[in-house]
Amino acid sequence: MNKTFVDTNIVVYSQDRRDLWKQNIAVHIIVDLLKSRSGVISTQVLQEYAYTALAKLNQREDVLVRNLTILEGFEVVRQSPSMIKRAVDLSRLYSISFWDGCIISNAEFAGCTTLISEDLNPGQFYSGIRVVNPFNQGA
Repeated sequence: MNKTFVDTNIVVYSQDRRDLWKQNIAVHIIVDLLKSRSGVISTQVLQEYAYTALAKLNQREDVLVRNLTILEGFEVVRQSPSMIKRAVDLSRLYSISFWDGCIISNAEFAGCTTLISEDLNPGQFYSGIRVVNPFNQGA
């Protein structure tokens, strides 16, 4: 089974009513990956989503907790010191941010073949993982 890593921006868009087109796409991605049991996220994604939901989306805490419970249906990668060291290597190798290096390191650790993200170059392979931007019509 091919596994797909979901970046924070997809989770945030699934809750952001300011752009209904992106919200609809993000919700479908999350639902499909939950149904197929092929989705992967990390504790970093959960933390970034929680912060953004409270600070920028003004989401109620009970709604946030319910959504975090739903996201536990994904395989959740817990950051380790070796993954952080790998993120440092990846960020240098690909000239990307440390945080994007962490996402790729987590996806690599989980054996993902695809990373769904708006932040990295669509179609590019990072450490053998192909980036898909679901909002890019040409990707």
